[in-house]
Amino acid sequence: MTPFGERVRRMREARGIALKDMARELQISSAYLSALEHGHKGLPSPILVQQICAYFGIIWDEAEELEKLVRLSDPRVTVETGGLTPKHTLAANLLARRIGALSQDELDRLIALLDTPARRDACEDGTG
Repeated sequence: MTPFGERVRRMREARGIALKDMARELQISSAYLSALEHGHKGLPSPILVQQICAYFGIIWDEAEELEKLVRLSDPRVTVETGGLTPKHTLAANLLARRIGALSQDELDRLIALLDTPARRDACEDGTG
């Protein structure tokens, strides 16, 4: 499951909405919505994200946060290390090989290391 899929599912379940009912309202298939929630599909289109925000009646900060989660939810990530140091390539390869074996505690520590405000800002402006 992706961060985006998890958030959509939590919002849907908190409101007692069946997956098939939400899918029908969004004019998408239940299978597609389920696959989005479980991370078996790529990223949703910006239009679908807007439709989901409208469906749940979320605006401003909450909608912006959902859009940010979409950018962090690609289930098929590619890490480009061309032009970086050999250590960057080593780190990317080790992470790719071992991510599935990391415990929740290890993942929390790794996310805390990578998701500091300064690093977030650098990633969002393209400098990091």
